[in-house]
Amino acid sequence: MNQEQICAIKIEEENCSVCSICSATCPFNAIQVDEEQNKLILDVEKCQVCGLCFSACPASAIELLYYEPDALLNYVVQRMKETTHKTVAVVCRGGSPPPSDKTREFLAQQGYKDYILLRIPCAGRVPPEFYLKALKSGVEKIVVVQCDEEFCRFKRGSETSQKRLMLLNMVLKKLGFGEDTITYYINSMKAVYITENCVGCGKCAFVCPYDAIELQPSGTPVIDQALCVGCGACASACPHRAIQIEGYEYDHISELIQKYSLSTKEAKAKNGKPTILVFSCQWSEFSALDKVKNGLLNENTAIIEVPCFKGLDPAYVVEALYSGFDGVLAIVCPEDKCKLEKGTKIAGQNADALEKILENLGLKEKFEVCKSTPIYINQFESLLKTFSDKLSSLHRRENNV
Repeated sequence: MNQEQICAIKIEEENCSVCSICSATCPFNAIQVDEEQNKLILDVEKCQVCGLCFSACPASAIELLYYEPDALLNYVVQRMKETTHKTVAVVCRGGSPPPSDKTREFLAQQGYKDYILLRIPCAGRVPPEFYLKALKSGVEKIVVVQCDEEFCRFKRGSETSQKRLMLLNMVLKKLGFGEDTITYYINSMKAVYITENCVGCGKCAFVCPYDAIELQPSGTPVIDQALCVGCGACASACPHRAIQIEGYEYDHISELIQKYSLSTKEAKAKNGKPTILVFSCQWSEFSALDKVKNGLLNENTAIIEVPCFKGLDPAYVVEALYSGFDGVLAIVCPEDKCKLEKGTKIAGQNADALEKILENLGLKEKFEVCKSTPIYINQFESLLKTFSDKLSSLHRRENNV
């Protein structure tokens, strides 16, 4: 590990009783017991910062720098003062694409209109203590929206959350709270067809890593919703935009590109800094994505989340560069940390094809793919700065400055 990189998780040995609950909870075998030394060993390179160990530790011996419960509670209390809302919605990132219009639509269908939204990587990382403290602070209702257990990006997160909430509801009932004080729902982003655009070419079925698309003798293929994980590989392969992922529709992403291009151009006219559009896999970065406001990380940098690198349509990159962005940066997970493990070959093929296209257009130097993981909290900022410096140097070279 680079000495300048700050790890987002560590075990406080002085507080640890070596009960091994964290080791048994970890979905990625990142925590092991060293019986000779009678202590726990954290393998940082295996850790995916799901937070399940943190939420399970009875001794608070694990320090985690993302979505710490007290910080979440402080945010909720502050928002209650500002909005007078008494409902909190804890939403898993895997089932809530940004901007959260789809999330608002889903919650509205369940009868929730006014609430404080907490969008986190996994509902399983939230310990029961947070919910109890939230209710004590004045929150009246809590709704949790999590992924289907079969498609949890952190393997056991949804299952863990569901079991905890069931037990917590039993406790709350005995304490006199209503049965609907804490409710939870399942919501996952899936592929959907625009039937009138489909020509039945079958490319979607060919590229689907999960065999979730079945070709039909005539007409539009059928999506097996029980197998679809919403990775987006089919959408990026469809030449007619006939299959798309809910919340990541092509027209929607295209509109965002144009909107953010105008915003960053205005900033560049004032400060002269290069404008950058970042396509970030929602699992390769946490803190920067939480800081985004109206699509912008800062005046010159816009960010669009994608559900997986497999879902990054090469056309988006070309459109962004032609719309005026000085550069496009793709932030992706390393292969061994991909939350949608199947289909990394497809992502590689898309990247190779895009590289050739950009080379022919003379734009190759303005696009870069960087691998990042939220285990190191300052990795994203370092990659972004390096790319920005590269674009500035390229600009000087092109203008003989």
